[in-house]
Amino acid sequence: MATPVHTDLHRGNWVDRFLPVAARPYARLARWDRPIGIWLLLLPCYWGLALARSFDPKTWILFLVGAIAMRGAGCTLNDLFDRKIDAQVERTRTRPLPAGEATVRQAIVWLVVQTLVGLAVLLQFQPRAIALGAASLVVVAIYPLMKRVMDWPQLILGFAFNWGALLGWTVATGEIGGPSLYLYAAGICWTLIYDTIYAHQDARDDAIVGVRSTARTFRGHSKLVLTLLSFAMVLGLHMAIEIAQLSPYAAVAKFFVLGHLSMLLARWTTTDPASCLATFKASRWTGVITLGALAAGQIR
Repeated sequence: MATPVHTDLHRGNWVDRFLPVAARPYARLARWDRPIGIWLLLLPCYWGLALARSFDPKTWILFLVGAIAMRGAGCTLNDLFDRKIDAQVERTRTRPLPAGEATVRQAIVWLVVQTLVGLAVLLQFQPRAIALGAASLVVVAIYPLMKRVMDWPQLILGFAFNWGALLGWTVATGEIGGPSLYLYAAGICWTLIYDTIYAHQDARDDAIVGVRSTARTFRGHSKLVLTLLSFAMVLGLHMAIEIAQLSPYAAVAKFFVLGHLSMLLARWTTTDPASCLATFKASRWTGVITLGALAAGQIR
């Protein structure tokens, strides 16, 4: 019996069923068929808004549109940088660029379109928030290169994916900083946890092609390190809650965040790609529970 191919692209989803053939490579470049990344980018934005006690529906919808656009732009940029590496890794060789479903030129045009949508959303906010959002593009741009030069590229991903915690707070309050800095730190720990889990799928291939990751850096100590990062995430969340003077309900609810992380790590099998992917996807619920804790902090 042939060994099943491990891939992150699965045919027959809504992209294949409902989109025209010509549009499918663009949807796959933006990972619309795998919305987990939208969750992971959007939730820190909502954390920042909830921490600032801002629940305006228009703002939340704008952040949703922006997260879809910028996550897609980030994935497209990543695929452009990594197209030669992706062709050598079992999980990624069926992506549109290494598989020949899209050209480099098409991917660049698509990248520009998505970035312009994100810019249009950003321009709806005040100047200070616009400047902060624009600054995030520097981190987004350098992340795809980090796996070639540093052992902790997931740290840079954490800087990029949790920028929304700072931006959400700034949009709501008009100020940069405050308790959102602790929330940002908590989010970075969260990203290190879930993306290390994700990177364990490719640890073998990454070693062959020379791609660095925390999965390779931590080696057999990943569960221990991620457990420590779980405590660090909850500590950052605790500090944000205390400084923002949320109600005691948030302080209690943060322990559900730690409980969920503990459950994920206990169930995770580091050497099983299916377990890695399932645990990674389940990590979004850690973010949802965190949002719930911040929302509970509004109850008096």
